[in-house]
Parts: sequence; C-alpha cells; structure tokens
Amino acid sequence: MLSSIPLLGVPFILYNLGLAGVFGAGPGGDPWSIELFSFSMMSGGVFSMTLGMLMIVIALLLFFVEIVKATRTSNASILDHLLSTFVFVAFLVEFLLVRGAATSVFFTLMVITLIDVLAGFSVSLRAASRDVTIG
Repeated sequence: MLSSIPLLGVPFILYNLGLAGVFGAGPGGDPWSIELFSFSMMSGGVFSMTLGMLMIVIALLLFFVEIVKATRTSNASILDHLLSTFVFVAFLVEFLLVRGAATSVFFTLMVITLIDVLAGFSVSLRAASRDVTIG
C-alpha cells in the first residue's frame, strides 16, 4: 500500500511549505529565487543553483521513480494512478486559485505531474495489452 503513495506529492508539500515562509524569502519575496550555491565553470561561465531549480530537479528524480512504478501490473497500480491524478488536480487548483502558486517553478512542477499521470496511464495500458492472450 505504501508503494501507491504518489511521490510527486512531496514537491507539492515542499512548495507549500515554502509559501508559508519556511525557507525565507529571496529578492522580491520569492523564496524559490534564493541562490543555494554557485561556482565558476572551466568555460568562464558561472553555474548557480536556486531553490526553485533544486525543487524541479528533485521532482524530475521522483518522476523517474513514478514511471518505473507505472510498469507494475497489479491492483496497486490502479490506486497509484488514481492518487497521482488527485495530486495533479491539487496542483491545478492551487495554480489557478492561489496567488503564490503563480510562478514558473510551480507551473513546471504541475506539468511534470501532468506528464506523470498521462505516462502512468499510457504505460499501464501498454503493459496490460501485452498481458492479454488470445487463445
């Protein structure tokens, strides 16, 4: 049952903690623009990582795990897809109704969640069609 928990709910919760001011505020009151680190590259350019970009990287790693979970063919995968759909709906509702969620970081997290829902159903349908035997 624990394997049915949608992992992309983690960035949703972390983002909302950031809205509550847990991470502090960067320039312009945006906690997601806080620079975590930067270093000079051999090319002479400077690479910097903001809290928002770190959140997107974490979401992409969790998205990979969700895609691997979608390849399972069990009853738990149905619950997993249903819960992932609820997470996407929560992202969408918050994006449309909460002023602090109208950011590019939140929008990108929402799109990752949408792709997770679509890919999860697509992978499951594809895997289910392979399980069907016509005798």
